[in-house]
Amino acid sequence: MSFPGVMGFIASVLQFVVAGYALRLNRLFGTARVGWSLFFAFSLLALLHLIQSVPPFDAGAQLGVQIEVIYSLISLLLLTGLVHIEIVLKERLRIEQAEERLRGELESQVKEKTAHLTKAIKELQSEIAERKKAEAQISEQARLLDLAHDAIVVRDMEDRILYWNKGAERIYGWTARETAGRKVETLLPKDGFDASKYAEVRKTILEIGYWQGEFTVRTKSGKEVFVEARWTLVRDSQGTPKSILGISTDITEKKKFEAQFFRAQRIESIGTLASGIAHDLNNVLTPLMVSVQLLKGKVTDEDGRKLLQALEANAQRGADLVKQVLTFGRGMEGMHIPVDPKYIAREIKQIVHETFPKSVEFESHCPADLWTITGDPTQLHQILLNLCVNARDAMPKGGKLSLHMENVILDETYAAMNPEARPGSYVVISVADTGTGIPKNIQDKIFDPFFTTKEPGKGAGLGLSTTLAIVNRHDGFILCQSEMGKGTTFKIYFPANRTPAAAEKASEEDSGLPRGHNELVLVVDDEGPILDLVQKVLKRTGYRVLLAMNGVEAVALYAHRRQEIDVVIMDMVMPIMDGPAAIVALKAINADIKIVGSSGAASAGGMVKARDAGVQYFIPKPYTTETMLKTLHEILRKDHPKESADL
Repeated sequence: MSFPGVMGFIASVLQFVVAGYALRLNRLFGTARVGWSLFFAFSLLALLHLIQSVPPFDAGAQLGVQIEVIYSLISLLLLTGLVHIEIVLKERLRIEQAEERLRGELESQVKEKTAHLTKAIKELQSEIAERKKAEAQISEQARLLDLAHDAIVVRDMEDRILYWNKGAERIYGWTARETAGRKVETLLPKDGFDASKYAEVRKTILEIGYWQGEFTVRTKSGKEVFVEARWTLVRDSQGTPKSILGISTDITEKKKFEAQFFRAQRIESIGTLASGIAHDLNNVLTPLMVSVQLLKGKVTDEDGRKLLQALEANAQRGADLVKQVLTFGRGMEGMHIPVDPKYIAREIKQIVHETFPKSVEFESHCPADLWTITGDPTQLHQILLNLCVNARDAMPKGGKLSLHMENVILDETYAAMNPEARPGSYVVISVADTGTGIPKNIQDKIFDPFFTTKEPGKGAGLGLSTTLAIVNRHDGFILCQSEMGKGTTFKIYFPANRTPAAAEKASEEDSGLPRGHNELVLVVDDEGPILDLVQKVLKRTGYRVLLAMNGVEAVALYAHRRQEIDVVIMDMVMPIMDGPAAIVALKAINADIKIVGSSGAASAGGMVKARDAGVQYFIPKPYTTETMLKTLHEILRKDHPKESADL
């Protein structure tokens, strides 16, 4: 074989090796398209070179030696490249296998972590659900605690307030935000906090864990309230004192009723004692008066007769006093017959003209259609005479005495404002004077037996107590309005006997009450029951209503909704900001605001305050639905309000 043949053979072998290596790469790394292509190409090339290297084909191929050498070199280079490719591919395969192993491990770890995380999420969701349930339960319990009328307060052991419910806000006046973290003594005025008593109570709680008692507290507005408190020491799981739970009940009204009850018992006891004394006095006075009558026929001289007349007059005065005592003490029933108050008024008018000083001007008014009442004429006469005599004594320098009678129908609105009243028809008898007036601090005592402001020897103190007893026995009630230096007015309400015609007429009048036309009324009063009642009445009669408990709330509401509010009903006496101050603030916002004033006592002072504040319409408490609706109708139907008859 010639040299070119040998070279061709070597080139062929190398090409076969390259083809085989390409096939190896194909098996190892799956490079099918490249590996098979190289395999077939180099196999075919190697086969051709092999055929050429066998004689006679190599005899004239001396010029192709160089080409064969180049083929061999190329084959070696390709073989070297394929070896390098194999090394690279092996490394790549190793890396891919390592990555696959790591990926498997990572996936395993991810699955494991995911399982743990899923479990943790479920546990967290369960915990959140339980917490939400607990929070909802706590919220519901807090809502129920806020619905409680009692004040519920929790304090820590340093006396800082931790919890303050709506009941505490209603009783004491401070909001939960205002009290949070503060000590109790910082809320109370110095004269409203007894530090020594509080220290004693706290000591008792720490010793026995519980304390119950009553005390007075001055609220944020300065009002004094009676509370019944129950304080309990709260301990933690270790038994260490943690806080103090206080539950307090407002017993102010209860105390008032107790005072009234004790007063009634006291009056009953005094009445029993007075009845016994009066009985003995009657036994003393009876023979005395009989003896005077007998002596009148035997004594002829003038001086003796004057003495007997004086003796008889004083004995008769004593007998009248005893009669008053018996009326008060035993509750003498008297007759129950229809009585026309007009005839009693005529008798009183005659007595006043004949016996009262000329400096006392008397005025009376009784409508012709005045209803009758059922009662004892003598006792009714005694009532009016007692009131007129008191009025005369209150005007030592003269003045005006008025006796007015009228028919009125009291509705549920009025009855809700006056516990003694019942809805129905009444005859109202008013006795008014322009005298000195009754001091405010004794107005609640004027009906007590034997209480008098007159000089010794000029009054027994039984006139008004007897009057009250008679009025109560006639199922009526009596109101007193008085102001120092202005005078006093007593109004007595007696249930009326209404004829069917009168009842029909009253029903027609009730149905004809003016109605609203969707006007918005702002009602301002510190009494919740009055607000609720007025709201119901106004809504039922065609009005929309906004409510405010004091002047501050009223001003805030009006500033926010001034374009909607048509009229304001303003109480004159309220905590935080009273009526006159609130009216000034409202007029600063709108000088043309329409305001109806209202006063609990309905005294001249209340009307003066309203007038001074620029209010021209006024409804005295307690007022009827008719009075309120007619006043609203009048003020809303006039562009420029003018002073009403009430002022």
